[in-house]
Amino acid sequence: MKKIGVLGAGTFGMSMARMLCVHGNDVQVWSALPQEIDDLIATKRHPNLPGMIVPDEMRYTKDLEEVCTGKDMLLVIIPSVFLRGTAKKAAQFIPENTIVIEGAKGLEKGTNMTLSQVFEEEMGGKHIRSVVLAGPTHAEEVALDQPMCFVASSKDQEAAKAVQEAFSNDITRVYTNDDPLGVCLCGTFKNILALASGMLLGLGYGDSIRAALITRGVMEMTHLGLKLGCKRETFMGLTGVGDTIVTAMSLNSRNCRCGKLIGEGKTLDEALKEVGQTVEGVNTLPAALELSAKYGVNVPLTQAVQDVLYNGRDPRKVLTELMTSPAGCEYDFV
Repeated sequence: MKKIGVLGAGTFGMSMARMLCVHGNDVQVWSALPQEIDDLIATKRHPNLPGMIVPDEMRYTKDLEEVCTGKDMLLVIIPSVFLRGTAKKAAQFIPENTIVIEGAKGLEKGTNMTLSQVFEEEMGGKHIRSVVLAGPTHAEEVALDQPMCFVASSKDQEAAKAVQEAFSNDITRVYTNDDPLGVCLCGTFKNILALASGMLLGLGYGDSIRAALITRGVMEMTHLGLKLGCKRETFMGLTGVGDTIVTAMSLNSRNCRCGKLIGEGKTLDEALKEVGQTVEGVNTLPAALELSAKYGVNVPLTQAVQDVLYNGRDPRKVLTELMTSPAGCEYDFV
């Protein structure tokens, strides 16, 4: 049994907390929203996961110091726009050498840093053992005990293996790798591709072009990853191809749902309001483009999403331009 603190009581945070608790761990959940904790205690339900019943053994706190101390591991699932502020407040309470698992996806706008890098920076020189956890999963399926696979990624392989052991059970299979930057890039770009896939769905197109989008999109993220020294295998694995497929093809994905609403004619603000939860692809799109430009990597699909969301372009016209642009050998990324 491990003592695990979970920072963040959103759908993924709560579904993971429940899974860890059901399989014998001592789990405590913290939220920055006191009412969220009160509601979870009172109802043992999450409003966005109606089929999930939280076990009585789950513990909660509104106290950031309490959740950060006396734990073997901290699982951090905070939206990218709030992560730095939370890390800054938590830094004083987190003991040296704690395993900190970053479960959210994306890059920080303005710095283009991965979320694990943001957390490490805010520790003020205090050493933590950073692990990135990712894989092709939906919170809605985790909440219902459906089988799933993850990757625990870290330069500290002992920490990655400790997470692998703690999170593995009869419905959860966890692999390790040593390419956390590559895993973080996958987590960033798969959300952006899911927005694009949703737009295609909203425009009335089928699986064929969405499959092509995913495949070429994985090529985009791989090209950037190789420039940054990441491993090609990461992008071909569970956190690359796997997570992109599940995020871009399912309406369980907030990013895909948001894109679909935009493809149907809604504005970005209208779509975000209707989804009603964090859409990380929107938050991390500017950072993804800035990072790609910095390293001279052409990312036409990512730029196309930017053109629709922020430059006011018609998604159908943007698609036509992509389809009629010069096409060469598939292996030559252009």
